[in-house]
Amino acid sequence: MSVLCIAAHPDDEILGVGGTLVRHADEGDDVHVCILSDGVTSRYENRDTATTEIKRRRDRAQKSGRILGATVSLHRFPDNSFDTVPLLDIVQTIETEIEKHEPDVIYTHHYGDLNIDHELTCRATITATRPLKDSHITRVLAYETLSASEWSTPEPSNAFQPTSFVDISSYLDVKLQALSVYENELKDPPHPRTTDTIKKNAEVWGAKAGVQAAEPFEVLREVRR
Repeated sequence: MSVLCIAAHPDDEILGVGGTLVRHADEGDDVHVCILSDGVTSRYENRDTATTEIKRRRDRAQKSGRILGATVSLHRFPDNSFDTVPLLDIVQTIETEIEKHEPDVIYTHHYGDLNIDHELTCRATITATRPLKDSHITRVLAYETLSASEWSTPEPSNAFQPTSFVDISSYLDVKLQALSVYENELKDPPHPRTTDTIKKNAEVWGAKAGVQAAEPFEVLREVRR
């Protein structure tokens, strides 16, 4: 089976679906991660500083991918500004990744996330994965991203309501190892993006699903052939 994770920024893939991707790889699936933006340029006014940090972030994405057992491709859409480019450009980038990897399962951001890049990544993914007759895709699932999914404007229409859970009890430590590569993205407590919070969050979702640790997903589309 081929699996494709589509993320807006480096580290989103670990926060949302890291344990599940490790499990896929351990079970013999081909795992690929597509990251659409560098995730840092909006933070720096100095171009040289931004360039240095972009390289560092891209290197960390590749290193983290090796820990997951995944290949990683990185693109150059503007950080925190996906709404300044045509949605079609993002859709076509995702379509190219789909053509290359022919995934059976795709994971992407939740449509209700606070971060505009996450929201538009989900919309572009849904467009790129429309169920055409020659498509290999059987499932498209949205993952939770701590500090984005739970911080969105509280509306019934955009709440993260998981309907599928993956047992990552045996893979949580590897998820946290991969996350530690992005040391600059981790925060001091209290904050959702601390190692301890991420571990506890997986354990809470696990308790809700009847396992030790889990990652939650909202099924966006499923086609049973």
